[in-house]
Amino acid sequence: MLTAEQLAFYHENGYILVKGVLTKEEAQTYRQECHNLVERLTRDQDIDATWGSARANATVATRILHCHDVQFQSAAFSRLLVDERVTGIAADIIGSPNVQLHHNKMFVKPPEKGSPFPMHQDYPFFPHKNHSMIAAILHFDNAPLEKGCVRVVPGSHKLGPVPHQEEGSWHLPLEQYPLESAQPCPAEAGDVLFFSYLTIHGSGVNVSDEARTTLLIQMRDPQDPPTVDTHKSRGQGMILRGIDPLEPR
Repeated sequence: MLTAEQLAFYHENGYILVKGVLTKEEAQTYRQECHNLVERLTRDQDIDATWGSARANATVATRILHCHDVQFQSAAFSRLLVDERVTGIAADIIGSPNVQLHHNKMFVKPPEKGSPFPMHQDYPFFPHKNHSMIAAILHFDNAPLEKGCVRVVPGSHKLGPVPHQEEGSWHLPLEQYPLESAQPCPAEAGDVLFFSYLTIHGSGVNVSDEARTTLLIQMRDPQDPPTVDTHKSRGQGMILRGIDPLEPR
């Protein structure tokens, strides 16, 4: 779990990269699960999740492959979602022993053309009353700068919700929030990046010769209600740690 110093860093900056949450061997196993899933899914469907705002400002065509609710695709991910090494840290950050799943997404940024994400907060996609929502990005392979690692604006969670542009998916004005001005968070396989859904973040193009493979898990305090009924997912409401104190007895 987090030390007092790590938790203080998170509250001050709105994010923390926790090293070595998974072993290198575990990360490699989950990486293979992701790429096997991509191979199955792309046989009969397009799973490119590139934002329209990213396409509109791109100089070359890029792609990012994704899948929601991976626990319904592979039992390995079901076990990972309730791994105490992840959910225990989430509980420390949220400030509750109970951690509830909102949704999850696998992302694979292909080599040399992996799509970027413009700077944004996650808040506009699924606003909640008490802002307990956090993201955890689990890295299954190395994510250096050239692979389009996540970038954050430290302390931006203290701004509260910031007005976004909706066209091409919620994003902040590109001229006001250039990706290059944000703090890079390069990671190694097994590292997990946690951040508030109010923390401004984005990621660059993968220009390397290797894929970047991650799993995004969005979690909340089960006692923090959404203010807009949106962004539904099949697994939403699953208790990842503790109990659901609101569940009817």
